[in-house]
Amino acid sequence: MSRLERIRAALEARFAPEHLQVRDDSHRHAGHAGAADGRGHFSVEIVSAEFAGIPPVARHRAVYAALQNMMRTDIHALAIDARAPGEK
Repeated sequence: MSRLERIRAALEARFAPEHLQVRDDSHRHAGHAGAADGRGHFSVEIVSAEFAGIPPVARHRAVYAALQNMMRTDIHALAIDARAPGEK
């Protein structure tokens, strides 16, 4: 299973999102010192009822917690857009 598939599976299992887009941005950071260890740069756009009434920082913490193991082994940087349904 690829990194993208593992990220997607972990987020789907934790948040049952209405919308989920995971993008590998690693190619945009080629040569970046943080990417030298083989971990990648990713962007996540996720819409889930789990985020309703929760401040943005708590949403980001929840996403990081869902990807906790991968943050140590596969992910160097993660851009997160986490919203509740109906939010823009």
